Parts: sequence; C-alpha cells; structure tokens
Amino acid sequence: MKKISGIIPALITPFNKGGNVDFDSLGQLVEKTLAGGASGFYVTGTSGEAFLLSDAERRDILRFVARVNDGRAVLIAHVGAMSTGKACAFARIAAEAGYDCVSSVAPIYNPYTFDEIKKYYLDIADASGLPMFVYNYPAASGVNFSAANIAELLSDSRFVGVKHTCSDYFMLRKLKTAFPDRILLNGYDETFLAGLAMGADGAVGTTFNFMPEKMRSVFDLFGQSRIAEAGEVQKQADVIIAALIEAGVIPGTKAILTAMGINCGDARAPFAPLSKEKRKKLLDTVMPLI
Repeated sequence: MKKISGIIPALITPFNKGGNVDFDSLGQLVEKTLAGGASGFYVTGTSGEAFLLSDAERRDILRFVARVNDGRAVLIAHVGAMSTGKACAFARIAAEAGYDCVSSVAPIYNPYTFDEIKKYYLDIADASGLPMFVYNYPAASGVNFSAANIAELLSDSRFVGVKHTCSDYFMLRKLKTAFPDRILLNGYDETFLAGLAMGADGAVGTTFNFMPEKMRSVFDLFGQSRIAEAGEVQKQADVIIAALIEAGVIPGTKAILTAMGINCGDARAPFAPLSKEKRKKLLDTVMPLI
C-alpha cells in the first residue's frame, strides 16, 4: 500500500447546468489539486455529497477518479451507505477500480449497537479485500465512538486507520500512542495544525480542493519543526475557513472553485443555492487570500 500522509482533498462533486455530474470539471479538479501538492483523494465522501448522489453516479465517480489519477496518488473510497449490502457493493467497485483503501462513516439514522457497527465495518472490509479506514464523524453520524471502541477496531489488522473528523484531540493522541503504526487523518481543516501536533499523519479536507498549496505548507512546515510559521499559515487559512463556514461549506467551496475557473455548479438540493449577496461576500473575503 502507498504511504498515506500529507493532504488528501475530500473531493467535491461538480455539477453542470443540468444538475448532472460534470466529469470534465472533476478531472480538472484532480489535476489542479495534484499540482498543488495533494498526496491522495478521499472520493464520494461528505464533501462529495455522497448521500445526495444516485448509486450510478457514485459508481461512475469512483471509476472516473481512479482512471484520471492513474496511480499517481493514494485513493480512499468512501463507501458508506444506509445498508451494509449497498456499502459492500460500493467497496467491491472501489477494489475493482484500483483504490488503495475503503472508508465509511458509521451507519446513520438508526440507533445501532457498537457490535452492529463493528460488523458493518468488517463486512465492508471483507467485501473489498482492501484496508479499512473508520470515518469518525460524530457531528454528522450521531455515533459517538469512545477511544475504546475505535481501539477495538484498530486492533483488527483489516483496519489501517481513522479519519478523525472530531475535536477530541485527546482521543487522537491516545489512539496514536496505542497504535503508532495506524494512520490517523485529521478531519477539521481549521484545526489541521492542532491535529498534527497531537499525532495526525495528515488530513482529509474540503478546503484542500481550492487551497492545497496553503494547507500543504502547514504540513511541510510542521514536519520541519517550523511551528510558528506553520501557525501563521494556519491562521491565514482560518480566516478563509471562517468565511466559508458562514456561507456554507459545500456550496461555498463550489462557488470558490467556479471563481477560480473550475465550473462546479450548485450543491444538490436540499442545499440552497448561494444568494448573490452571500457569494459576493464570500469571494470578496476569500479570493485575495488564496
């Protein structure tokens, strides 16, 4: 398996004016982020509007990104679904397409037991034959894993690491101490440097779609022990991220990329299109800083 570290864009899904997946723009985005220092891609995840896509769209995106990437960077397929069967089907597609790993948020909506969630993950790993990343995202999934829960998963050799979209950095540190060979990826862009300081090997991030160079510099400066300089870059990034959060992360990311020349359309309903006022305020803040 390729080394997994650095910055890994959580790829967004561009749509054309007809509301369909814009594969030309998606290909441009892959090339742009690779040129900007991306070391991999997290495909059809939250930022890719996975749960707003049809099954066919998810399959096509997984296959398309693999073809465009052509082995240049690590590929992690998010295969999460409401049912184990559907998640396993996506996992098999990822394996056939040449992905390095699969990942999934915990099954959502119903109050599953930890044993049921664990079985869900193991079935996905077995279906694909690929290393598995747990996607720890309690704010979206409603599943609050304990450190002991995640440790139980990481004790199984089928689990290679965790995408930690959670502000519990004490948990991250405990996991890295207990499992130094497992890969921990930070999930909140605004605290990327904090995650690195607590043991993260890299990060998966939405803003890496449009400012990979800036976020890559945080990673590189930290690795060179130039912590104060890394902090200054993180501070600049956080001004951008604050404006993005105010506008709406996914719709705002698409607006920024469109302004940069990669047409991404609007986020899919029930997301609302950005108003002219919101779009102008966002771009007026962000574009001079990227």
